[in-house]
Amino acid sequence: MTFLITGATGSVGRHVVDELLRMGAPVRALTRDPAGAGLPAGVQVVCGDLARPETLVPALRGVTGVHLIDVGGPDYAPQPHGKEVVELVREAGVRKVTLLSGWSTGTLEAAVTGSDLDWTYVQPTEFMVNAMAWADSVRTAGVVEEPFGATKTAMVHEADIGAVIATVLTGDGHAGHSYGLTGPELLDMPAKVRILGEAIGREIAYVELGVAEMRERYRARGVPEELIAFQVEAFDVPDGVYQVTDTVQAVTGRPPRTFAQWAAEHAEAFL
Repeated sequence: MTFLITGATGSVGRHVVDELLRMGAPVRALTRDPAGAGLPAGVQVVCGDLARPETLVPALRGVTGVHLIDVGGPDYAPQPHGKEVVELVREAGVRKVTLLSGWSTGTLEAAVTGSDLDWTYVQPTEFMVNAMAWADSVRTAGVVEEPFGATKTAMVHEADIGAVIATVLTGDGHAGHSYGLTGPELLDMPAKVRILGEAIGREIAYVELGVAEMRERYRARGVPEELIAFQVEAFDVPDGVYQVTDTVQAVTGRPPRTFAQWAAEHAEAFL
């Protein structure tokens, strides 16, 4: 009953690994850098890369289920070899697959959902861990500068995403489902900043950026143009577009964590 987790050292992948270990399931973690993985004891760490499908062959041996991600690497690039990856999974005799959506519409999504595998597509809304991008400006200037201040989103905790994926991999009844994951509440930017300030015991100012300034800042960080365009499309939307779903609780049996909980857990990074 070994499960292969790709993206195992990422913000969600680590939670998938932790949740599977908590369930007592054997875990094999795929990473480009096994020596620097820093994963818990008991995890079998193997070297591999979805962008190099041939490296999956030994990693897939004896595996019951696989968790895949469709975006990876420091350049946010979509996985380029979707059809090859899916074929290798099928050849290894693996039936159960989860796929975590990123921002792209790369080849892996189409290959997985168009296959005869027992796939489940996990598509979260805004990750709470994205708020870590504000840590430097909060520490040094006590400010968060972001666009689209009035857009209300239902941020989801990365641990809840990991719990959903682990539950799907180890359970039944999820094949062919696409799960949109949210947190329990809709929050605009001023509310997110206020909650973070309460967690660190310090007032944080919110400054709303214009779209043009946002584009320039993202370009300076090396964010690809396609991802910048996706951010504008995703967040420059009318009020009411985003809605809270009950999927986290329906799948895991536990209510989703709030942003206040996330902020309390990560307060030290902002101080």
